[in-house]
Amino acid sequence: MNFVEIAPGKRARQAYSFDDIAIVPSRRTRDPEDVSTSWQIDAYKFDLPMMAAPMDSVVSPETAIAIGKLGGLGVLNLEGLWTRYEDPRIQLGEIASMPDVHATRRMQELYAAPIQPTLIKERLKQIRDAGVIVAGSLSPQRTADLYKTVVDAGVDIFVIRGTTVSAEHVATNDGALNLKKFIYELDVPVIVGGCATATGALHLMRAGAAGVLVGFGGGSAHTTRKVLGIEVPMASAVAEVASARRDYLDESGGRYVHVIADGSVGRSGDIAKAIACGADAVMMGSPLAKAVEAPGLGWHWGSEAAHQELPRGERVAVGTSGTLKEILLGPSHAADGSMNLFGAFRRAMATCGYSDVKEFQRVEVLIHRD
Repeated sequence: MNFVEIAPGKRARQAYSFDDIAIVPSRRTRDPEDVSTSWQIDAYKFDLPMMAAPMDSVVSPETAIAIGKLGGLGVLNLEGLWTRYEDPRIQLGEIASMPDVHATRRMQELYAAPIQPTLIKERLKQIRDAGVIVAGSLSPQRTADLYKTVVDAGVDIFVIRGTTVSAEHVATNDGALNLKKFIYELDVPVIVGGCATATGALHLMRAGAAGVLVGFGGGSAHTTRKVLGIEVPMASAVAEVASARRDYLDESGGRYVHVIADGSVGRSGDIAKAIACGADAVMMGSPLAKAVEAPGLGWHWGSEAAHQELPRGERVAVGTSGTLKEILLGPSHAADGSMNLFGAFRRAMATCGYSDVKEFQRVEVLIHRD
């Protein structure tokens, strides 16, 4: 690990973003049709190594179903508008049409409506009835109160997603989530994040997580760096957590924990770079918010944008570029890596001579700063 002394007595680590690295082809190439992009976590297998981020601008019950049928996993935000309002299309339309000056305050008001457990059950049942794998997300603060409702509703994969999630949360009250106890009491795989260091990831792995989210998500709509001063370049973060996974694999006697890159995955090249750094899959938001079916109607935001005390996100105009199928599987009508994301990833693997995702984690990368 390289350190730079920024002042006497203070050193900083050097770190790299996906834009700072490039993938190096090997001596062998393959036909793209001979390449597999499949991914399996626990008993659940997917054609695409991707999760749609639990953001109201990206995942509705309908888009979760569509993404599932296309081979990915749509994760519904169980603290979002879909579990607060019977028909949230009115609120979604208001968010899409309001002027910027009023957006944050009005979103705080809309997200102040109470979460209705009956709606959690209805939304998850709607997804399950469509025959796709069901995934829902809660923040660490809400998990203890709502997880029984979620599990009873029949969720297949449970996601706990926050800006930063640790297995050693220190609090003076008794309401803090005991992550290890919680995970071991559940019968479904739990994916937890975000984290960005080997130490933090190891603690989540030891707590029993089936997968860890690396990064802080919502890259294009987050203001976490401005508000909290927190940011970790993703290439370094993913590679470091992947190294922690290797250590934990030896420590646990063979238990494999999946690494999922969550943030700064905006184009197809970022998917390839995330896997090259050691990720098993990616969690995406803004690329899917550009779909014509997306509930955000050309806008993108995360739950952090409506935080009642300290918003750490904003509503961002992303426009529309195509259908979900075109964005994920093509055909593409753009040359900027924003469409046919996994067709491009398949071609990157084939160009470098690798046949599956696990093999591609071994591809050579180099630092390539402009």
